Amino acid sequence: MADKQAVSDAKSTSVAQEEVLSQAAFDPYVVIKFPISTEKAIRQIEFNNKLAFVVHPRSTKADVKKAVETLFKVSVLKVNIQNSIHGQKRAYVTLGADSLASDVSADLGLI
Repeated sequence: MADKQAVSDAKSTSVAQEEVLSQAAFDPYVVIKFPISTEKAIRQIEFNNKLAFVVHPRSTKADVKKAVETLFKVSVLKVNIQNSIHGQKRAYVTLGADSLASDVSADLGLI
């Protein structure tokens, strides 16, 4: 009987933590961990107007879009999410024509 209550308490705690991520005061620094600066990511910045970030494991496309627009004051067209084999969740963010990924990456110190 006590085991069932402990399991239900654990479930309610994890649900409460997920709600904190989604409903609390939105913090873009929790969603975006750091930018990716591999050769592939730099090539996408230069030719495809895309930025690449490692993001929080429970973040959604909408969360990433809102965080990038808030932090960098750019317009986002599309967000692609990829779960890497290393346990990271990566977001590839395509910026609008009025926003240049090379300008944002220069501000970040990538280029």
